[in-house]
Amino acid sequence: MCCAPGEESLDEEARRLLWRCRRGMKELDVLLERYVWLRLSGASSEERQVLTRLLELPDPLLSDYLFGHAAAEDPHMARLVAAIQGGTPGHAGMGAGRADVGAGRADVGEYR
Repeated sequence: MCCAPGEESLDEEARRLLWRCRRGMKELDVLLERYVWLRLSGASSEERQVLTRLLELPDPLLSDYLFGHAAAEDPHMARLVAAIQGGTPGHAGMGAGRADVGAGRADVGEYR
């Protein structure tokens, strides 16, 4: 068996990125893993490259970006951060990006 339940639906690169989303900070794990599960299968090569660069950031900077305490200077990274947050560029928090599991719904923004 190669994967955790459900991971077999992801390609090899997506599984590697999913593994890299496990940061040890629950809030980051939830945001990043939700994004991979909901969006990565249809993500462009560019989006995957930007996600790879985002995951190379140290946790304090990554959390600042994702929780709206700082803005990414790179416009591609800023768009991806907004998509992970579930909002638009300039979104300053997690509210719009919450996963409402009880209702069977998860709001995740589009990367464009």
